[in-house]
Amino acid sequence: MKITFNKRSALMACTSSMILLSTMLATQTVSAHGYLEVPPSRALLCQKGVNTNCGGAQYEPQSVGETFKGFPAGVGGAPLQGPVDGKIASGGHSLFSALDAQAANRWTLNEIKDRNVDFQWHYKAPHPVTKHEYFITRNGWNPNEPLKRATFESTPFCAVDGGNQMPAPGVKHNCTIPDDKNGHHVILAIWTVGDTDAAFYNPTDVNILAEASLPGGWSAVGGIAPSTALLEGDKVKARAFSAAGEKPEYSVEISIDDAEQGQPNNWSFKLAEKINATHTLVRAGVRDEQGNIEPVKGNNSLYAQKDSGVTRYEVQLDMKEDAAARLSIASLQPEYLLDKGLAKLEFNILSNRTMNLEATLFDQNNKQVGTTSVQAQSGPAWLSMDVRSNPGAHTMTLVGTTLDGRTTRQDTQVTTLTGEGAGADHDFVFPEGLDQYTAGTKVLQPKTGEVFQCKPFPESGYCKQYSPSANGFEPGVGAHWHMAWDKL
Repeated sequence: MKITFNKRSALMACTSSMILLSTMLATQTVSAHGYLEVPPSRALLCQKGVNTNCGGAQYEPQSVGETFKGFPAGVGGAPLQGPVDGKIASGGHSLFSALDAQAANRWTLNEIKDRNVDFQWHYKAPHPVTKHEYFITRNGWNPNEPLKRATFESTPFCAVDGGNQMPAPGVKHNCTIPDDKNGHHVILAIWTVGDTDAAFYNPTDVNILAEASLPGGWSAVGGIAPSTALLEGDKVKARAFSAAGEKPEYSVEISIDDAEQGQPNNWSFKLAEKINATHTLVRAGVRDEQGNIEPVKGNNSLYAQKDSGVTRYEVQLDMKEDAAARLSIASLQPEYLLDKGLAKLEFNILSNRTMNLEATLFDQNNKQVGTTSVQAQSGPAWLSMDVRSNPGAHTMTLVGTTLDGRTTRQDTQVTTLTGEGAGADHDFVFPEGLDQYTAGTKVLQPKTGEVFQCKPFPESGYCKQYSPSANGFEPGVGAHWHMAWDKL
């Protein structure tokens, strides 16, 4: 699959080095965060579900690629710094190591049809900018080998001085891709931070077709992203649309005959093959530099001739529910005792499928006072939940979803909490609802059992600045929590 991008249609070395990297990340008290938004970085396409099997990158693309500054060599003649060869995409962070995988068909390509590109970053936690640089792979690079320094040109094709100033939202870097760069390349976008030792390294995978306005009269109209394993009896449909609505005569559907065919790369290939066999004005596959379009076992793009009237495709999965799946709360006690507002609820559940489970306890005002989540195998399993609440009737809701996402089951039971109440009220149990934290938001810190209130603006902006690798503002725990929170 490819995503078309141009300026007019943009989506607005060694073990000691790794030890130093870990130390830096652990002691970075105020961490910058951001990602290349236009054209979208490899990690951002993971978050959007276009790239798949991305590990932790899909949850926080803003944290990907953070490591020492200095690329491709050390700063000022110093020893080699920056990302380790083979770990350039992840920055050497194990949570994002899936991004270091490199193959010709591994990542979705952004089609570049105009050599004048407006690069744009999205800053989740802005910090002063020393510079932005854009490197591109050498001609003749091997797309099936891990990314190394030697993979890229030694100098950036574009550099923008940041003046050690805070970046303004929406600023674009207008750069020109060299004339000798065509076809599949990787552009490495680097944001060097001014007030830390870090830089962010974001690769974006591109297919440069700047000289051709899609040879043969083809226009990109969508793609087939192989994201989910399917089972026998499931169906996949590529639905065609024109500017006026759906065009069923150009829609194509396949059925999954067995588990092998249901593997994501296989059904993507089968659907692309059937589209090409069914229609002459529509093609599915990957474009090469000569404009040929052939299916692959991976991401396939969709193209249409103007005479078809097709302007876009949507891929629809028809996944049959597992009617035999069962889930229930098996042994919730009728009563639990609160000690200064705190209790640990332990209970047994039963399922006949491996499921991702989430159990939530609500008080009599339907406010969440405790939650826990776990992946449980088929059979009985014990769950434990830390609760902060006041005496009264409570409702336990258990929701389970099979690993393939096709089936969800729910059970609800009631229990009563007695004893001593919690006193101070709260809106969330940290870090739940993180994106909703504003001035005045009250959160319970389960690590200390204390309630904290988010400070007024502008300090309230720090309340949302949290990730497992950057927890300086975590209430009551982080090194700088006093800047964001008041303890109640």
